[in-house]
Amino acid sequence: MMTELAPSSSRGMPVIVQICLVFVVLFVLFALFGEFLSGHEFRDTSLLKRLQPPLGAGGEAEYLLGTDQKGRDLLARLAIGARISLIVAVIGTLIGAVFGSALGILAAARRGWVETIIMAAVDVQASLPIIVIALFVLAIFGNDFLLFLALVGLFGWEVYARLMRGVTLSAKEHGYALAVRALGASPVRIYLRHILPNILNVLIVQFTINLPLIILLETALSFLGLGIQPPLTSLGQIMSEGRDRLLSAWWLTIFPGSLIFLVALSISLIGDWLRDHLDPTLRGVAER
Repeated sequence: MMTELAPSSSRGMPVIVQICLVFVVLFVLFALFGEFLSGHEFRDTSLLKRLQPPLGAGGEAEYLLGTDQKGRDLLARLAIGARISLIVAVIGTLIGAVFGSALGILAAARRGWVETIIMAAVDVQASLPIIVIALFVLAIFGNDFLLFLALVGLFGWEVYARLMRGVTLSAKEHGYALAVRALGASPVRIYLRHILPNILNVLIVQFTINLPLIILLETALSFLGLGIQPPLTSLGQIMSEGRDRLLSAWWLTIFPGSLIFLVALSISLIGDWLRDHLDPTLRGVAER
């Protein structure tokens, strides 16, 4: 009986992954529509309502999650902050995925000096911490949202390049690719119509792995004052504003910090499950 149940349970989605998936969906909905749960605009200030605690900690029903040092509603600011953090994470991850994957596939397709140059650039990028690059660029050009988005997009592109180069080199020697090449298909058609769909699962898994890292990177840079700047806000910036009042106004750091931790953990667990589910070798081991 136990041997019959094991394979079906391994093929299904684990409960913890289902919980993580539900939380990620709720986080996205909160980022998109959470501001409507508050009756205040996220930039509205009220000096008479400064540092109001959450409702369950002696606060007022008007401010469910309390207020910050300027009397701004924390619920509204968390919703907008989650939206900005989500936009930065998704777009930044997409930039790195597209840029790195394109270079990786190009390196595998052309080989020779093209591959040498691309892989040398990959090694240089891997040796330079992104925070050092961000400090240098932002100190010269100043802080701008689009520039910050581009810098975040640079994070992890070398991982995509290495990964896609490896799987492309393997895929181009498979029978289907050799057969299409023998039929006279153009290189562009071979790579876009035949090879890319067969290696897309690797890209999807890496995307889910890199996404929480981008969230944590944006949080770290914003916490240090290098990321999102007023009048915009992000979860990292909200935490930064409340770090000096961790004991007296704990809700200013606990709530955004908990959101960041839970969403990063949830996406990481979903990514691990996708990797095991989409990789046929790992799936075979799990089923045995």
